[in-house]
Amino acid sequence: MTAELVRGQNHPLSQARLEIRISAGTPIVASASLGDEKGKARGVEWVAHPGAPTLPGLEVSRQAAADHRLAVDLAAMPEAVHRVSVLLALPTAAVGGPPRFGAVAAPFVAVTGLDGSEVASYTITGLDAESAVVALELYRRQGAWKVRAVGQGYSGGLAELFADQGLPEAHHLAGGIHDAVARGLARSVPAPQRTADGDRTRQTAAPAPGPDQAGPAPQGAPGPVPPHSSSPYHPQGAQPGYPTGSADPSAVTQPSAPTAGGPVDYTHPGRQTAAPPPPPPTAPPAPPGQPAQPVAGDATGWSMEERLYNQVWGMFEDLARTTAAYRSAVDFADSRMEKELDQALSDPRNRIGGSGDAAREAARTKHADLVDQARAALDRDLAQLTAEAEVVEPALPPAYARWDNPVWHAYRVPMEIPMAVRLGDLYLPESELLRIPMLVRLPLERGLWIDSGNSGSFDESYADAHALGHLAMTTAVALAARLLAVYPAGEFTVHVVDPAGSGAQALAPLVRSGVLAGPPALGAAGVTDVLTRLTQRVDLVQMALRGGAADSLPPGFDTAQQLLIVNDFPHGFDDRAVNQLRYLADEGPAVGVHLMMVADREEASAYGPLLDPLWRSLLRLTPLPDDHLADPWVGHAWTYEPALVPPGSQVLQQVLTLVAAARTKYT
Repeated sequence: MTAELVRGQNHPLSQARLEIRISAGTPIVASASLGDEKGKARGVEWVAHPGAPTLPGLEVSRQAAADHRLAVDLAAMPEAVHRVSVLLALPTAAVGGPPRFGAVAAPFVAVTGLDGSEVASYTITGLDAESAVVALELYRRQGAWKVRAVGQGYSGGLAELFADQGLPEAHHLAGGIHDAVARGLARSVPAPQRTADGDRTRQTAAPAPGPDQAGPAPQGAPGPVPPHSSSPYHPQGAQPGYPTGSADPSAVTQPSAPTAGGPVDYTHPGRQTAAPPPPPPTAPPAPPGQPAQPVAGDATGWSMEERLYNQVWGMFEDLARTTAAYRSAVDFADSRMEKELDQALSDPRNRIGGSGDAAREAARTKHADLVDQARAALDRDLAQLTAEAEVVEPALPPAYARWDNPVWHAYRVPMEIPMAVRLGDLYLPESELLRIPMLVRLPLERGLWIDSGNSGSFDESYADAHALGHLAMTTAVALAARLLAVYPAGEFTVHVVDPAGSGAQALAPLVRSGVLAGPPALGAAGVTDVLTRLTQRVDLVQMALRGGAADSLPPGFDTAQQLLIVNDFPHGFDDRAVNQLRYLADEGPAVGVHLMMVADREEASAYGPLLDPLWRSLLRLTPLPDDHLADPWVGHAWTYEPALVPPGSQVLQQVLTLVAAARTKYT
């Protein structure tokens, strides 16, 4: 399956020998630079470009082209190399090219295997005045290689790009690359011919022929076209080769055509020569008249994780709609019975005697029949959804699974950030036994508020405010532990503010395992220190992003996602701290700073309407089941049930121990 990346997203690489395939609407220059553990190039000898196209483990094309194939052998990279950056640039205006990427089609970059199958792809959108861009990078993390979509553009061209990578000879190197491109202008490959609708699509090329295949391989043979593509095209650009000297990087792959004295290519231009991606699992044939047996992961998606995510929310929507149909049918039955009773009683002769009783009995019988039919339809749908849930729940990955799922017994710290995380379960009154996982996409787009206030729907056993506050903090710890567990080592940091120290007992698993960034902050001074550091972090990242200098943050800057847990608000907060808290809730999520508050809104009412925007910006969760969430389709009031660790289970401590060990190894 191909991972279609967005800016900043990464994906693991399981192969060492790869191709980087680049497609653009105009001839561009493709280069690549090597970086050390800090991402810096140590000299011009660490850059492969048209004037010097070969480095150990790396080879680029010698000319400008609308399509390129760069060869990469990660196993041949020197030990000092930790990053390979793929660089794209427009030729200088002297050769007649466009001056900026905003005037051309968005470049498309794909990482493929030797057989042409795509591993990951990235379409570089959002470029305007930039004339050079770092398209993507291959980087080494804990001995494994990954690819990350970057899309960092530079309006100052290659000179500004190389200067940002720490090369003092940046202007001289950029000038040499453009000179080499100008000298090879006659060999530059134009853009491929567009289709009738003006669109150009990407494709997977056929694998190279083996030694037992006679005759030359058909060049430009089309591969499988993705479902969202409109028509194939013949890729043009440098012939693929690896740093072994066996391939000529200046050779140009042209569309197949008969040449004088050469062999005729009889390959059908529309025949697929690479295997399509594996289809989702399908259910075995069902007996006639019986519904198909549910299968985990039979929804659409590029990976099993995405299929399960889509399947869960499909179940959520199905339950919402079938319940809405049932409630509508019951409402119709009620209104019809009332209408028939009104009609029967409107005649004074039917108000007393046998005829009136018969009319009322007939109306009630019709009502019961309609309700029974609606309930039968609901029960049928619930049985199918329950069977699907029984299949899907055991197949969920840790990020989606309950704490009592056996998948946690085989838990290992992940290498990739999952699509979503489970915050709890949802159910409706008509189907209390059917739980739908509540999945929220990552990274979090809004903060969380664990309501420690006493709601009328809460269990009477938690009428004591202290017991309810402890349960709310326990819920927050379980959610924070889950977030720590589903992020790669070192990519999620948790801070805790506990001014009065009332959450010490609930926080014990986080403190004992050592996964916190520091001990919980106590007192007003601790609150001020943590909030000041996080607000400064938000300001710094915002300035870097707005100035287009996201890669120039201070050395040692923690780029991990940050989570601040605030317990017992508003105790220990003055007016300045409250304003900082609101600032983090509003501006933090966009730059990776998230807020989780454990608070009773009634206790914070002393601040007046000042905090109303804060509460509205947070997703309210409750430590006990409460029906306060609504779906976007029919507006049902869903009961939320928190994802708590089963009593007596040691799974939380075991998972946090593994997370702490991985963080220690990472640092």
